[in-house]
Amino acid sequence: MQSDSERLNTTDHSRDSAGLTYVYPVISRRAGGVSIGINLNPNNACNWRCVYCQVPDLKRGSAPRIDLNKLESELRSFLHELVDGDFMQKHVPPEARKIHDIALSGNGEPTSAKEFEQVIELIGSILKDFNALKDIKLVLITNGSLINRQPVQAGLKRMAQLNGEVWFKFDRALAEERQRINNTSISLKKIHHHLQIVTSLCPTWLQTCVFQINGKPPNADEIDAYLKFIKSLKDEGMPLNGILLYGIARPSLQPEAPQLSQVTESWLIAYGEKIKALGLTVRLNP
Repeated sequence: MQSDSERLNTTDHSRDSAGLTYVYPVISRRAGGVSIGINLNPNNACNWRCVYCQVPDLKRGSAPRIDLNKLESELRSFLHELVDGDFMQKHVPPEARKIHDIALSGNGEPTSAKEFEQVIELIGSILKDFNALKDIKLVLITNGSLINRQPVQAGLKRMAQLNGEVWFKFDRALAEERQRINNTSISLKKIHHHLQIVTSLCPTWLQTCVFQINGKPPNADEIDAYLKFIKSLKDEGMPLNGILLYGIARPSLQPEAPQLSQVTESWLIAYGEKIKALGLTVRLNP
């Protein structure tokens, strides 16, 4: 564990801050409190490579086999430390001393873990033993590319029973921009299909990261395409909770890092207003 002098903050999301393999605490800007991270990709492997990713030595690939016994031991002991111990007093600033959620995120795409369904079941089983956490949220942060897999869908159904919600990455609407930002060739048609699946199984937010590349924010064509796609989802009645619109707060560890910078807060607010005008809820984090 960290020393008494080490405090968690919103700019450090180190996956080894608790000295564990799968479990790590962070103070989440978007959650507004302590988020208990579950890292199913300790091998730093992902099927995408987003240019703003903060994972060191990121490589293409899937999650390794998950040691479910070790995950259970780590999560149980860490929850005890948070609920019954003095971790909050030692490591969390007073204004953030609340447990907001358990988030499956980490150093790659969590749904690439073959044990994804078992992991969700395990978390549900553990939470039964913590009455203080009976209302805690379970969040899946995903690029949505593997939603078509049956074990993933089974896990999502179980998540919905556990006060769960999905944060589905959708950064850019134009194919060439998705290739540039996320290094993926996934089509808009497939994204739409996967959104149809996920929203039918579990409450879902779209999460969109916006930033400048070489001093330029997303261009007019990209903005128009994004708004058109979002409007089409709204018009067809897709039950989205809304849009999580955010900027980059922590430095990228990818080769493109020197090219990236934050958009201005006024730019982000104006973009959010355009999305709101389509009738969607927007949560904004500069």
